[in-house]
Amino acid sequence: MSAASALFEPCTLRSLTIPNRVWMAPMCQYSAEVFGPNAGVANDWHFAHYAARAAGGTGLILVEATAVSPEGRISPADLGIWNDAQVASLRRIAAFLERQGTVPGIQLAHAGRKASTDRPWRGGSPLEPGSEEGWQPVGPSPVAWGEHHTAPAELTVTQIQEAVGQFADAARRALEAGFKVVEIHGAHGYLIGQFLSPHSNRRTDAYGGSFENRVRFALEVTDAVRAVWPEELPLFFRVSATDWLPGGGWTPDDTVRLAALLKEHGVDLLDVSSGGNASGVRIPVAPGYQVPFAERVRKESALAVAAVGLITEPAQAEKILANGEADAVLLGRELLRDPSWARRAATELGGEVRVPDQYGYAI
Repeated sequence: MSAASALFEPCTLRSLTIPNRVWMAPMCQYSAEVFGPNAGVANDWHFAHYAARAAGGTGLILVEATAVSPEGRISPADLGIWNDAQVASLRRIAAFLERQGTVPGIQLAHAGRKASTDRPWRGGSPLEPGSEEGWQPVGPSPVAWGEHHTAPAELTVTQIQEAVGQFADAARRALEAGFKVVEIHGAHGYLIGQFLSPHSNRRTDAYGGSFENRVRFALEVTDAVRAVWPEELPLFFRVSATDWLPGGGWTPDDTVRLAALLKEHGVDLLDVSSGGNASGVRIPVAPGYQVPFAERVRKESALAVAAVGLITEPAQAEKILANGEADAVLLGRELLRDPSWARRAATELGGEVRVPDQYGYAI
């Protein structure tokens, strides 16, 4: 299919072709069951939520941060992928997305020290370990995320290796569920990002200190996931390009160095976000404010990138791709506001998207 718009050109990574470059960023719904055999299981809300964006023409949907272990959840109502019951519920979603011509993807995550918090609409406050819904967070070092957060228990080397295995097991389950893309969540101050940054990683062993030591966990997770993920299918990695901490923390220079390493370890695309690892920082939010980080990674590492962050208008997204700043755009809140954003953008830009038969005859 030819298209007048860069936004609606197919994107091929390994042997997988994604029909356009309008992709849905992972956005937690905090809507799974909390207790019992259905804990972490996707339900009707998740199905309807993702199905609507697929019907709206989105080329790739990355299902929200899905915990690789119970203690890896951000909130007790997060999705999980640590058991077979969770696989069955996710399989229904992935199959429907694929029938609509959308590529189904999923983000694998561990919240680390930012775990055990309440749903955002209930305040998002930390939940006390040992309370009805709360548990003890873990992290690379016993450094709390914020003033009112519980300090995490420092992971032992054995526990770090167990977490690596949990990511690999989650990737196997994602394949069983029918997903065609997996993304490792290394951004927003969650566990992998906590290891990357000297702001949150104060270790003095092989997983802390130097850049090489701080990226070790990220690379071990990547290797473990890549080992079980089919060679013909792409692997994504999400990173926060900067902690936005003046004079410290994780930096854009670090991100470029990591991107080159991730490429060597089998990552096909870097999903470039920022922030989330330090509370109280000032972030200069503006339309497309994170795009320059993606552009720099693309130019300096030759790794494919997706840009995210206040990308709201079709012409804006088109310009990002036409200028070579990114290979795709990831929409977040804008797709919450408008599930059919891709179809509207195609109309404005002269592109094409698949329209379900049930809608096509009428519109």
